[in-house]
Amino acid sequence: MVVPCALPTSTPVSEVPETHLASPFGDFTDQVFQNLRRADQRRWAGAYLAGLLITPGKKSVRRLAGAVSASPTAVQSLRQFVSLSPWDWDPVMRELTRWAQGHGRVSTWAIGRAVLPKRGDRSVGVHRYFDPSSGRTLNCQLGLGAFLGIGALQVPVDWRLLLPAPWTEDTQLRRRARIPDEIDHRPLWAQALDLVDTLEARTAPTSAPVVADMSDDPDVALFLRGLSQRARDFVVAVPQHLKVLPVGERTPGAPEPVSARAHISSGNIDSVLVTAPDGRQQHTQVRSVLVRLPGARPGATPEYPYRVFTEVLPEGRPGAMWLTSLTHQRLDNVASLATHRTGTTTAVAGMERHFGLLDFEGRSFPGWYHHMTLVSAAYTYQRLTHRPVPRHMPCCPAPFPRNSQGQLHLV
Repeated sequence: MVVPCALPTSTPVSEVPETHLASPFGDFTDQVFQNLRRADQRRWAGAYLAGLLITPGKKSVRRLAGAVSASPTAVQSLRQFVSLSPWDWDPVMRELTRWAQGHGRVSTWAIGRAVLPKRGDRSVGVHRYFDPSSGRTLNCQLGLGAFLGIGALQVPVDWRLLLPAPWTEDTQLRRRARIPDEIDHRPLWAQALDLVDTLEARTAPTSAPVVADMSDDPDVALFLRGLSQRARDFVVAVPQHLKVLPVGERTPGAPEPVSARAHISSGNIDSVLVTAPDGRQQHTQVRSVLVRLPGARPGATPEYPYRVFTEVLPEGRPGAMWLTSLTHQRLDNVASLATHRTGTTTAVAGMERHFGLLDFEGRSFPGWYHHMTLVSAAYTYQRLTHRPVPRHMPCCPAPFPRNSQGQLHLV
């Protein structure tokens, strides 16, 4: 059911009584959007967020505006807010991260992906991408997200848009999509490390391991070494052809690196009790072996071993291949952490179905980040509070200001 704004459209937001603002939703928007410079930006942020939460079905800007305001200018104002208004999304994500941390112990930092199918070539970063989950090559944008594992949930608190080289090397494309000068092409593994560094800067010290599926990244070893250099524990799905070495083989003439799939055949098989984030348990046959990664510099500090493990499928075939730094933990615990990978997939699917993740053109770089920030905030608020949006709220802000020529004043 659509809950329209309870305020008359003639009522300025500045005159809304404070009793309208006192609610968990109001507290949330006050914290998350506190760094937006202007009052009208903060108010339209709350309106857009409310629209995402209460609008059923497709979350087009027109339908969001109809859900929160009867004003004929609301559509234009919401569109201007998400696509044109020059607000910085990074402080919003920082506050969202802090707010989420206050709602439970963070057990994992998960890296997940959002595949956003697009028509044509106008949306920023759109390219042909082979999606392993569907087994199809799609015309899409690819977002890489950082998720906090809280209880059985994974909530998104940051994003990176992957920009193929043509989008950063073509001056016309950059200008059309409003890509900032400092943004350049960075591969998947580097973007994932950047998300880890951002979480490190925003969160309280924690031993939460990084959980990620990088099984289709040929450069995953660079990601793994980056995590090790940061002393960050991890459980990462890797390609089965990832080159590894047995522990202890460091002498001249030692065997050449072999694939993880080939090497794990010499490992032990254990029956482990795997516990999913929602508490469900299952006994699983897991094969594992200690390894190290090739490529250590001569004279470098001896590298700690890693553990490769995989579920033993029917007929003895290996399942997904995982590499972890948690060699001193019970295999039950490590295999249980690997199940958190599905949490990001579940979160992205929920954002698609109920929060409008796919309902935005995303033609400009700032617009893409604005939309992903607002959808993440709506999803995180609803999943961690399960509270409805109040009927009485400041959802009818004044239109964005214009200069004497009628042009938007968005500085």
